[in-house]
Amino acid sequence: MTSPTRFAVSLPQQVADGAFDPDAFRAYLARVEELGFHSAWTREMALSPSPLLGPLEVMTYAAACTERLRIGCAVFVSVLHQPVQLAKSLMTLDQLSRGRLEVGFGLGGRDHLSSFGIPSEGFVARFVEGLELMKSCWTQPRVSFNGRFFQVEGGMEPKPYQKPHPPVWIGGHRPAAIRRAVRHGDGFVGAGAATTPAFAEQVRVLKAELEQAGRDPETFGVAKRVYVSVGERDRIGDELRRIYGTADSAVAGSPDECVHGLREVIEAGADLVLLDPMTDEAEQLERLAEEVLPALS
Repeated sequence: MTSPTRFAVSLPQQVADGAFDPDAFRAYLARVEELGFHSAWTREMALSPSPLLGPLEVMTYAAACTERLRIGCAVFVSVLHQPVQLAKSLMTLDQLSRGRLEVGFGLGGRDHLSSFGIPSEGFVARFVEGLELMKSCWTQPRVSFNGRFFQVEGGMEPKPYQKPHPPVWIGGHRPAAIRRAVRHGDGFVGAGAATTPAFAEQVRVLKAELEQAGRDPETFGVAKRVYVSVGERDRIGDELRRIYGTADSAVAGSPDECVHGLREVIEAGADLVLLDPMTDEAEQLERLAEEVLPALS
């Protein structure tokens, strides 16, 4: 897309047991709106070494604390959810927020499937079928769905506030995931764990797939989650290594180093950059707004 780059921020989810501060959360969101960010996003890791609040609940709380800010998740690991129930929850949040919802879906990994009673066999097909079922619930007066994994008869009302449904982002990093994004999504979101060179290659594959599918790249979103830390390398590096085993994808260091790293992400093809400091969100928000983003506008 050739439109100006939009910037988003993460919603504070990493909260130790009993440490959630409602006043600080509301103050953070008020400042995000005041600064004019496009959106604020969660991520989903139901089983994680980090203390992480659930995305849907955090999104709902954030929607109630804001008036203009768009709210999203990058991404729901949707095969771990019953699709009719997830469709109902997301429709409800879109209605409650008056059409400010963005939804992202991704496969995640196979590691925790058995913990949720999901067989690994056919889980890609389950992902696609679940997405098709959710869209049917959002758009069809009556659902008559007879799939391999789900059989549904009935209707869901009301429909989402946004028509035909909230923007659907598909996350992933392999060519097959990019093809799914082109077939089933309104945009592609690059994972935070992907390095910028890897993301640039994904965008090249995406452009080829869009051309082959006859889709207009000007109307197809390209986003990238960026784990970022202004003036602090070790803390975010330690957190990323704890979760992913590597911190190669982080943009961290001095303000100039962060400007350089984010500019590379934009030049790689991101028109929506999701800034995720993981910790110290309020402090990092101010440093990003004052020391980094003005050089990228």
